[in-house]
Amino acid sequence: MENEIELIKGCRAGDNLARRQLYTLYSNKMLAVCYRYTGDMDTAHDVLHDAFIKIFTGFSFRGEASLGTWITKVMITQAIDYLRKQKRVSQMIVHEEDIPDIPDIPDIPDLPDKDNSSRITEEQLMAFVAELPDGCRTVFNLFVFEEKSHKEIADMLHIKEHSSTSQLHRAKCLLAKRIKEYLNHEERK
Repeated sequence: MENEIELIKGCRAGDNLARRQLYTLYSNKMLAVCYRYTGDMDTAHDVLHDAFIKIFTGFSFRGEASLGTWITKVMITQAIDYLRKQKRVSQMIVHEEDIPDIPDIPDIPDLPDKDNSSRITEEQLMAFVAELPDGCRTVFNLFVFEEKSHKEIADMLHIKEHSSTSQLHRAKCLLAKRIKEYLNHEERK
């Protein structure tokens, strides 16, 4: 297809060539989005394919945002729906009273500074995000990458706003701890 408008028209018309090109254009980036939310590559592939099936069977793009933004939103919704069906999001958030207290980030000594954090690749950082518990990872992704407010996150996940802030705080603490462990390990090499 010559441009995005032709691609959109083709996908609306059910043109398989347009669908293939759309998939080729966006699948790698969207796989990364799905992985950020699921934390598992096999599951991320399943979510990616389910989301593209949803896109292709009811191509509802209206042009209110960019095509890439719309596809990303479909992927995120599909990933959250998957986690919700697996009861993976609600388990971590609903049973918040079972989460041990984690000190505030400023109380964690020797947080990595900018010089040290540059030694961590984006791939390694995304692996650390993938290791987060499901609820923390979901809230972290929505807050950091999608720039959603805690109120928006609470509405999306059907949780209390306080649960969103708690999960984000826990995610940041767990990431800081994991980064510190990684840097300490790297220094010993």
